[in-house]
Order: sequence, then C-alpha cells, then structure tokens
Amino acid sequence: MKNLDEKVWYACYGSNLLQERFLCYIQGGQPAGANTSYIGCEDKTSPIDSEEMYISAELYFAKVSKNWNGGIAFIRTTFTPTASTYGRIYLITKGQLIDIARQETNTSTSLEIDFEKAVKNGSYIFKQPSWYGNLLYLGEHNGFPIFTITNEQDSQSSTKPSNDYLKTIIDGLRESHWLDNPAIFDYLRTKHGIIENYSVEELRSIISEKKG
Repeated sequence: MKNLDEKVWYACYGSNLLQERFLCYIQGGQPAGANTSYIGCEDKTSPIDSEEMYISAELYFAKVSKNWNGGIAFIRTTFTPTASTYGRIYLITKGQLIDIARQETNTSTSLEIDFEKAVKNGSYIFKQPSWYGNLLYLGEHNGFPIFTITNEQDSQSSTKPSNDYLKTIIDGLRESHWLDNPAIFDYLRTKHGIIENYSVEELRSIISEKKG
C-alpha cells in the first residue's frame, strides 16, 4: 500500500475521546479501567493535532467487550441532521490508522484499507465479520479527510456499558468539549444501552464521581 505517510483525521466518539486512552493505540499501553494492553502503532509519533467535532450519527452501546466488561460505543451508519454525537479528531498518518484498525479488530496479520474507495462510497468494510470493520468517511477538515470506524450493522441489540468505560468517556467529554456534569448527563441519558440500564441516580453518581 502506498502513501502510508499521508495525513488523515481519525474521528473518535467513545473512550478515545480521552487522549490518554487514545495514545495507548499509538504508543502502546493499558488504558485505565481496561483489561487489555496494546502494542501501539509501528510509528509511535503522537498526533500532530487534535480538535473537537460533531458527528451527525446516533451513538449507542452494544456487544459485550471483555476488555471493558460491558457494552462499547458505536455510531449508526445512517447520518441524520437530528443526531449530534460528540467526537474528537486526531491528525495522524494512514499507516497509523491502519495499525489502530488492526488493534480495534484484533487483527494479527496485515490489513489492507482502501481509503479512496471509502471516500468515493462513503464507507469501506475492511474486515468481515468484525465489530469495528467498517471505515466511514465523514468529509474533510483543513484539507485532510476524516475517517472513523464502527460496525457494519445498525440493528445491533443495545447492551449496558460498564462504569469504568463510562468514566473514560465522561473524562473524554470534559477534556475534548469542556462539558460540565449536567451537560454530560443530558447527553448520555438518552443513549441506547444507558437509558435501559442506568437509573437517573446511578448515572448522575458516575458522572459526579471524583477521580481517585
């Protein structure tokens, strides 16, 4: 594959909103609250830039991750103006994005991603079946394409995310979008996977919990 040093934006919407957690994919390491230690990318250079963004697709929680002991974040593949998911973009290389995708999909062999086809068609399924085998094209920013990864299916049953996973997302929302506790509560309380499994009191307690 050519041009692996070309820059792209990688858009995150779950635990990777928190830069400390995302850097485990780049540099290697074990995120707080997770059970997995990552090898990192071959190129361990930190992101060149990072900005907040909004994704016009619904956030929900599905599957049961052994890494996080519960449901994990996905976005729908259908975009709608009424949906607004808090996201964060990191400016990295195509090669790093491929290495991140390998770690997200537990792929030990080489992985081929056709970025041009993703731009042309709006998406590109690079691994099937896989929880995060679907590369979505979200447009451009400052001359670089924006990509994210999610599931190829929107019909997944929602599942309960763990407290540790939610805490990581909550910290990421504070860091990337400077949200206060009431704003975080209003954002998370309506998401599938949370609304069915957490009471108002439980969710407020998790959000207000101080870091130890």
